[in-house]
Amino acid sequence: MVWFRNVDRRYPFLWETADQPPARWHDAGEGPVQYLASTPDGAWAEFLRREEITDPADLDGVERALWAVEVNEEGEVLAEPQLADRVLTGGLASYPACRHEARRLREEGVTALSAPSAAVVAGGARGQRVAGGLTEADDVDGRVLALFGSRPEARGWACCSPGRPQERLLPLVRPLS
Repeated sequence: MVWFRNVDRRYPFLWETADQPPARWHDAGEGPVQYLASTPDGAWAEFLRREEITDPADLDGVERALWAVEVNEEGEVLAEPQLADRVLTGGLASYPACRHEARRLREEGVTALSAPSAAVVAGGARGQRVAGGLTEADDVDGRVLALFGSRPEARGWACCSPGRPQERLLPLVRPLS
């Protein structure tokens, strides 16, 4: 299946070492963990949320790379975290519970987890359609795939570099704090 990742355009699309900054599903020294989104909108939303960008003027100067990444999900031991929705979609205060759950899953041999996107509001990973002009498509809930460890076999395609998110995404992003 193809997933999407938004990265600083100076770097490859996946992490290779444990010196990755901590995030929702891993703490310092527990990486690499590859964070992928089910849609391009979701990948951009993850960036917007992390950077706390809410004002269209703050999009000026953003130059990121958006990658499509092929993941062989059949080759993964995949699990869903057993946490309340408010924790799965919560802000920074929810990270310790998410990291604890990810540790538990890794100890059980899980190699990847799938969870609702914390960055995208319900239905906000929808994309657009062309119907009498460019319009918002039907609601789609965003998902995140976290792959534990490096993935040298993963294949990626640069969708854009440099690129920036569309202003239409700003109201679809759940605030981080």
